[in-house]
Amino acid sequence: MRWDQLAENPAQARDAALFGADAVTTRTFDTPEFRGVTFHEIRAKSIVNRVPGASRMPFEWTVNPYRGCTHACVYCFARKTHSYLDLDTGLGFDSQIVVKVNAPELLRRHLASPRWRGEHIAMGTNVDCYQRAEGRYGLMPGIISALRDHANPFSILTKGTLILRDLDLLRQASEVTEVGISVSVGFTDHELWRTVEPGTPAPERRLDVVRTLTDHGIGCGVLMAPVIPFLSDSPDRLRATVRAIATSGATSVTPLVLHLRPGAREWFMAWLERNHPHLVRRYERLYAEGAYAPKWYQRRITGQVHELAQEYGMGPTRAGLPRRIPAPTPEAPDLRTPEPTATQLTLL
Repeated sequence: MRWDQLAENPAQARDAALFGADAVTTRTFDTPEFRGVTFHEIRAKSIVNRVPGASRMPFEWTVNPYRGCTHACVYCFARKTHSYLDLDTGLGFDSQIVVKVNAPELLRRHLASPRWRGEHIAMGTNVDCYQRAEGRYGLMPGIISALRDHANPFSILTKGTLILRDLDLLRQASEVTEVGISVSVGFTDHELWRTVEPGTPAPERRLDVVRTLTDHGIGCGVLMAPVIPFLSDSPDRLRATVRAIATSGATSVTPLVLHLRPGAREWFMAWLERNHPHLVRRYERLYAEGAYAPKWYQRRITGQVHELAQEYGMGPTRAGLPRRIPAPTPEAPDLRTPEPTATQLTLL
């Protein structure tokens, strides 16, 4: 297993056995929520990752405290990343979870570096940082605290309800920097949810997260992803999903059609063959040109969702707040001399 790109001491990792070495500690927990799951605890050598220039992502830096995800979404594009560690991209991705146990301290050290310019950091864009493992390892409070203390803008995308545990920290961070929260809800159909996203909270529980965050003054958008061709893209299903999202109080809805990158494509198509064999040929035609559905199909779905969002009165995402690093408490002014004219400085 190739741990050397992750381990704090690469030489040690290269010489180590697969498990039981100082570089990697392997654990299992005999509890219902973790039965069948193996955790590989490592002390990573870095935690802030630059997004490749060719990526379609609208951000440049990410933090991923976990690799692999017990959400077990059959379409997850991050499955391919497990092969970099010689781990299986199917069941292995769902049950072999890499935990970067030193993520909070690494991030705090990185943010304090004079070379770091306080750029936006995105989380939950590879695997979910609020998957079930977070309930045991609790890495996110330390991560959010570090970002808050350095007034560093960040965003979180999640399907997990555990984010509400960190509500107070998120509110504190939003007072000093731009904080963007999005919850992923691609559809509200329960039968589809149980088979395609078996390890996630139900769609209505995720929308409860949106409602709670907005009720506490933290604007929350919904990434309506993925819209699954021929399974969740009919007009009535799109309407039901957008209506539920609007009712939750989401600040925005952004549709994203299913894309099937290598690793995810094979796993999803195997699932499709088992559950909806009559759709296999249609998918082969729709995705014949690569990982993404044709532009005409993407534009059609986007247009329908935007029309529905307008119909249900959903507004645009609220503008983020500027970074505001708290200044030291000033000494009492000397009343014998006039105060100098104040000059307001901006950090963005």
